[in-house]
Amino acid sequence: MIENPLLTTGLLLFFGYWGGRLANKLHLPRVSGYLIVGVMFSPSIFHLLTVDTVNQRLHFITEVALSIIAFNIGGSLDLRSIRSVVHQIGWITLSQAVGAFVVTGGAVFICLRFFPGFSQGSLSTTAMYLSVALVIGAISAATAPGAVLAVVSEAGARGEFTNILLGVIALDDALTVVFFSIAGVMTQAILGVDKIFGNMVLMPFIEIGLSVLLGGAGGYVMSFTGRHVERKEALLMVVLGVLFCITSISSIIHASSILSNMVAGFVIVNQAPGLQTYFRVLEYLEDAVFGLFFTLAGAHMDISILETTGFLAIFLLIVRMVGKQIGVWIGARISRASNTVSRYLGLALFPQAGVTIGLVLLAQDLFPELAGRIVVNAVIGSVMLNEFIAPVLLHHCLKKAGQISDG
Repeated sequence: MIENPLLTTGLLLFFGYWGGRLANKLHLPRVSGYLIVGVMFSPSIFHLLTVDTVNQRLHFITEVALSIIAFNIGGSLDLRSIRSVVHQIGWITLSQAVGAFVVTGGAVFICLRFFPGFSQGSLSTTAMYLSVALVIGAISAATAPGAVLAVVSEAGARGEFTNILLGVIALDDALTVVFFSIAGVMTQAILGVDKIFGNMVLMPFIEIGLSVLLGGAGGYVMSFTGRHVERKEALLMVVLGVLFCITSISSIIHASSILSNMVAGFVIVNQAPGLQTYFRVLEYLEDAVFGLFFTLAGAHMDISILETTGFLAIFLLIVRMVGKQIGVWIGARISRASNTVSRYLGLALFPQAGVTIGLVLLAQDLFPELAGRIVVNAVIGSVMLNEFIAPVLLHHCLKKAGQISDG
């Protein structure tokens, strides 16, 4: 077992590099190689890392990576370049989230009685089926910004389709928090659970408000300080310093660090021309950040989960994909988006990871112990499968949409 954090970080970086190279040789995105290397290091395969090392000692890597990823996602929302598609981004964001929620939730409600664990005993009630369906449906609306940005960055994707994709990703997390909070309140009422979610109707709006204020303030502090930086290389200190402060303060005040850093990136990119420098100084870190983030994500995977709830996990994977695609199709029709957007954007929104896992762990206390355990394992199992399929699918969609060259 390897327990030293610095040694672990070095090994993940080194072998992650070779995993990414191998994935490229097989015409796969590097993210796929990073994930496979991470799984090989995980406690559930070769036991090279301990659970404590993965979950606790290296947790800072996830926070660092997500802060940079979220900042770059926000920086993609340059109003000067996306002004022509803002209308489409708004409609598609709403419709794809609703589509995932309704289709996934509806399918779970109809079919849950046929899954082991819910087909008999105290869990086989309409109230339980409806509650589980609401929570899983709400969680299904989330899309992972890290996986999307990693593949987009590696492929060098550019164009209207990519702008819409990144715009939807940026708004999706905030909308998912709202959906999840409403589902939590409804579940609490249906099951009579009084453990958490006491003021959940107001909480999402408070969280989003705090996140916007914090991100806006951080963005202006970064911009003001950056004007006094004489060397471009030194600007990296300012950018990382502010991003890490935003992430830490978000945790203290119970705001969303992802949304806060996105807002900071949005503020920077829209203040004045030439502010792309703040994002360019991070480019040299991107490969290392993505490599660490996704190898560590792979190391979190517990293969035994798929043994217990594998069928339900596959079911959730499929119905969520259908829901996203239907939602995008409706939003594209309403906003008069191109056929390319209508055809491929739903599949491009397939990635699912950290936000989903965080929300389902929070929702576990809403249900009786057995039901909560089944829901958590099924959702995490679905995310595990998603981690391997989504990057390849996203790269395919970007290519079909003409955002990257054949070479």
